Amino acid sequence: MRIVFDTNIFISALVFPGGRADEALGRVLEGRAHLILSKAIINELLEVLSRKFERDKEALSRVAVFLSEIGEMVHPHRKLSVLEDEPDNRILECAISGKAELIVTGDRAMLNLVKYDEIIIVSLKEYLDLP
Repeated sequence: MRIVFDTNIFISALVFPGGRADEALGRVLEGRAHLILSKAIINELLEVLSRKFERDKEALSRVAVFLSEIGEMVHPHRKLSVLEDEPDNRILECAISGKAELIVTGDRAMLNLVKYDEIIIVSLKEYLDLP
């Protein structure tokens, strides 16, 4: 299954190991899901880790390398303005460009979409309840 994780899923997995988001990332590491990433998603993640969680440059570099090793990097060419929060649009762009089947997020505005361009949008709990 081709999936895109919203930044909030990565933050939860990296800042609070052992939780449900970490379990979701574990599915990628086990090969049960194929992670799709974009530079915009990684940049937002690194910015949040730096600003809110005071991660240093070395830690941020390790995160960027780790994600690039476990995921497939795509380069969206189509700009979307579907959601009010611009970073959420970058998630949709990545999912479309990477032909994702699923977006996993905790973002209420994204979850309210339910589906976009044949891509199903689910919560972390819904994702973990999938077989």
